[in-house]
Amino acid sequence: MAQVEAVNVGTPRAIERSNGTVETSAIWKSPVEGRVPLRGVNFDGDDQADRRVHGGPDQAVYAYAIEDTEFWEAELERMLGPGAFGENLTVRGLDLNRALVGERWAVGSALLEVTAPRIPCWKLAKKMEDPFFIKRFAAAGRPGVYLRILEEGDIGAGDEIEIVARPTEHEVTIALMNQVLLFDHQDAELLLPAPIPARVRAWAEEIAAYSSTK
Repeated sequence: MAQVEAVNVGTPRAIERSNGTVETSAIWKSPVEGRVPLRGVNFDGDDQADRRVHGGPDQAVYAYAIEDTEFWEAELERMLGPGAFGENLTVRGLDLNRALVGERWAVGSALLEVTAPRIPCWKLAKKMEDPFFIKRFAAAGRPGVYLRILEEGDIGAGDEIEIVARPTEHEVTIALMNQVLLFDHQDAELLLPAPIPARVRAWAEEIAAYSSTK
C-alpha cells in the first residue's frame, strides 16, 4: 500500500553561496506531527524563498520516495531521513518515475495532480554539502514529483495514497519528462500531449518549432 511516510515543512533561511553572497532557501524541511492543512499553494508552516522558480500552483507540493532516500543513504554513506531533499511528502510504496503527468492522488482529504519532476539547482547541492550533487542527482534519475492542489484538505503521516485517475490520452511519465528536460531536448515534442506546466509547454513548443524548420 502506498502511503505518506512523513509530512515535512520549512521556512526560508539565509544560506551562503560559494562566492560569499548570501541568499535564502526553504529547502531545509522537517517532519511535523499530526494532520497538516494544505491550502492555497502550501502546507501550513511551509514556504518558498523564490516563487519565480519554486512553489506556486504547479509546484505546490513536492513528493520524494523514502526508497529513493534510502538509495542516497547508501550512496552517500550517511543517514538522511524524511525531508532531506526538501520534500513536503515523503512517500513509501510508489515508483514516482512511473507516475504519469496529470495522474491524480487522493491523500488524506486532499486531491493532488502530478505536474513535473524536480530539476535540481545549487540549493540542493548546498543542502547535501556536495558541489557536484546536482550532476549526481540528475544522473541518478530519481527526481521525485511536483504536484498541484486540486482540492484542499489535510494530510498526515500514515495516510494512504490512492491513485484515483491516470490519463489515457498520453504516456508521458515523470521519467520521460525528466530525461527530456535534462538531456534529450530534441525530444521536447513528446511532452506536448501531456498537461505540463505552462512554462515547460512554452519551452517544448519552441524546441519543437525549431526542430521542424531544420
